[in-house]
Amino acid sequence: MASLIIGRTRKLHDEELASFQDIPLTATNSISSDDGDIDDKALVKPPPPPPSEKTIPVDPQPRVTTPLEVNSGDSFLVGWDGPNDPENPLNWSRPKRWYLTILSSILVWNATFASSSPSGIIPQMEKTLGFSTQEVGTLTISLFVAGYCVGPLSGVHYRKFGCALSNDTVSILVFRFLSGCFAASPLTLSGALIGDIWDPVTRGNALSLFVVGPFAGPALGPAIGGFIAMVFWTCTIFAGVLTILVIFTLDETYHPVILQRKAARRRMETGDERWMAPNDRKITFGERAKNILAKPWKVLFREPMLLAITLDMSFVYGCLYLFFEEYPVVFGREGHGFNAGISGLMFLPLFVGCLLAVLQYVFWVNPRYAVRREVCAPKPVPPEERLPMAVVGGVLFTVGFFWFGWTSYPSFSYWSPMLAGGLFGISITLIFLSLFNYIFDTYLAVSASALAANTVCRSLFGASFPLFARQMLEKLHPRWTSTLLGCISLLFVPVPVLFIKYGPVLRAKSKYSPTVA
Repeated sequence: MASLIIGRTRKLHDEELASFQDIPLTATNSISSDDGDIDDKALVKPPPPPPSEKTIPVDPQPRVTTPLEVNSGDSFLVGWDGPNDPENPLNWSRPKRWYLTILSSILVWNATFASSSPSGIIPQMEKTLGFSTQEVGTLTISLFVAGYCVGPLSGVHYRKFGCALSNDTVSILVFRFLSGCFAASPLTLSGALIGDIWDPVTRGNALSLFVVGPFAGPALGPAIGGFIAMVFWTCTIFAGVLTILVIFTLDETYHPVILQRKAARRRMETGDERWMAPNDRKITFGERAKNILAKPWKVLFREPMLLAITLDMSFVYGCLYLFFEEYPVVFGREGHGFNAGISGLMFLPLFVGCLLAVLQYVFWVNPRYAVRREVCAPKPVPPEERLPMAVVGGVLFTVGFFWFGWTSYPSFSYWSPMLAGGLFGISITLIFLSLFNYIFDTYLAVSASALAANTVCRSLFGASFPLFARQMLEKLHPRWTSTLLGCISLLFVPVPVLFIKYGPVLRAKSKYSPTVA
């Protein structure tokens, strides 16, 4: 099926590429990998310049300089000193860039692991903290994920102390919410960091590491948390180590900020105050608030493609956190009779499935994309080349629900629903890898805003699904609960298929997409 979809995609986009026209990259239509303070008008595709205007060709090689940041005709405008400027994050050494990629991925894993780790000790917390109902225990997970909606804020360490020292219900719930607020930073910014330092081909492999975090963390949380006596202290110590690494080893990768620092250094060295960076202008509080708070939603609701993708990813993410209520019912004392620790181990196949999907993406999907890039050069590869695996993942995700639901009877071997979790891991990772790459390729100039809106929506689903899961499971039982979710997931399968067919037309009408359709 994957080969048929890929073949269909290539046929469509071979025709699309044949009609591409060269677009000169000037300061007015240039695209940066950041989002910050770029004015929306700068993203409008301008008419071709007159012959006398200097243009900058797209470099098909891995080291690419974003045009907005190349020195223009203004002799005091600070930009990159040529395509090989060592200060450009795209030109940093590969070991350094891979270290930053791994560190940012671990930060994501730390945040998501902390979100689900209490699920294995909810019975103990009910006794020691006096939770009035089981739903209060569920709130320790939901409030953490709800905190993602308030971020991104700074900090990865000190918020954990509150959870570790809490000795009553109100304290633990408040500090769990605050923990989630601060944990939103790596979830939102790590993807943008990867976009700052990698070319499109290598970015696929780098995002593979990044995407493992949001799913490996929640999957390992119950498996490890069920056997650790001091879950919150363990999370605190681990977050403290990461804080030290962030302070001393995480360099700035945001291109406009680097150029602003370069301009400030130039002013200090020469004493000439005329040296300026492209974004070196005073920004009012209102403008900054608009960029931070309003722009993600403006981008989301103005872009039907981004909205559909976000709803798809949000549903998948919500189902992931619903599993933390469904698994204990299927494998716990109401089902196969396992205790909390052993029930947590049932999440391990989901983690293994994530790893298998990443390996498949790194060693099969991304090499094919690299070949495709060479064929398309110097034109960009159409973003729709990223979508076939999302179709495959959507089908597998639906199959996983029916497999898990209708083999969840205690009379069946626990191996069957447990292995269905492996299919969930494969399908979820394929969906997210494909759609994350599609968002980057389609909305590169506003990637931070697109990812912020996507993260908030996903977090709303992840926080709300566990709250009604218990009622669903009591009324419908795991069989029909999974069947209902499988039918809903089936409705999302055509989304990437439609974008494969109509994506070029939609991108041509987009205000935020730099890609020619």
